[in-house]
Amino acid sequence: MPSKESDEIKVLYTGWVNALVANPDMSIEETRRMFEHWGDVTGEPGGIDYTEVDTNGIQAMWAVPKDSNKECVILCIHGGGYSGGSMYSHRKLFGHVAKAVGCSALIVHYRRTPEATHPGPVNDCATAYEWLLKQGYKPENIAITGDSAGGALAITTMLVAREKGLPLPAASMPISPWVDMEATGDTIDAHADKDCFVKRFLVEHMAEVLLGESGSKKDPLANPLYADFSGLPPLFIQVGGDEALLDDSRRLAKLAQEAGVDVNFKIYPEMQHVFHFLVGNAPEGDQAVQDMADWVRPKLGLASAHP
Repeated sequence: MPSKESDEIKVLYTGWVNALVANPDMSIEETRRMFEHWGDVTGEPGGIDYTEVDTNGIQAMWAVPKDSNKECVILCIHGGGYSGGSMYSHRKLFGHVAKAVGCSALIVHYRRTPEATHPGPVNDCATAYEWLLKQGYKPENIAITGDSAGGALAITTMLVAREKGLPLPAASMPISPWVDMEATGDTIDAHADKDCFVKRFLVEHMAEVLLGESGSKKDPLANPLYADFSGLPPLFIQVGGDEALLDDSRRLAKLAQEAGVDVNFKIYPEMQHVFHFLVGNAPEGDQAVQDMADWVRPKLGLASAHP
């Protein structure tokens, strides 16, 4: 049974959907201000220094826990349907991830839609990844994570890096990834009453804005369900059991496994979209972040850093 504390994210999401339905012409500025409250349900991790940085023209934010490993880094990519969310809305969430893993996190503030349509966001994330390599971080000491749209970017960033001939990171950890631009998963409708946030009309609208008039919903760099996964590093995909995008994660895991990728796929029963935001306030969020840290530390050579 979900904890009482986990209801906070349901209340947040229900308020957002009600606001969007009541104001279908809500401006992008209003929508972004609303999404900036994502972190309201997240506990402050504490013991972390935050510094904004320019990563070859792309804004980003360092989250550096006290006494953390300086050789390893988690590249963190925020969600928000490619149009909302920011390094600020996700600061606390990714701060918790950095603290649990025991290394720095770099939170990318990629250009968002509608100002930057596809492939703008993924190219920005690839630029930030390349910047890390040029700063001297070894690929075997880098992992990537992201939530929702950022979960897709945690895959497609590696595809762009591979196209550019860059060495790939040690691991990737998509959280509740939104990967299907065509919205063909069974759960998008079957879980419509369970998922308090992700609705078909939202997914279809956000895909349309991302791809514009000329983009294809089958472009692997926008829809990794059409990607070649061969040679990608290990993946840990986490998703809530009540999510409308549950089938996105299922199919992503299946395709990657069929391509020979080492995949750990975990469904958290009765949880909402990116319930990880509850970390610091609800046991389910704490557990998911800890699971992620326990899985990735050995991949980065940090197995004994935080027993």
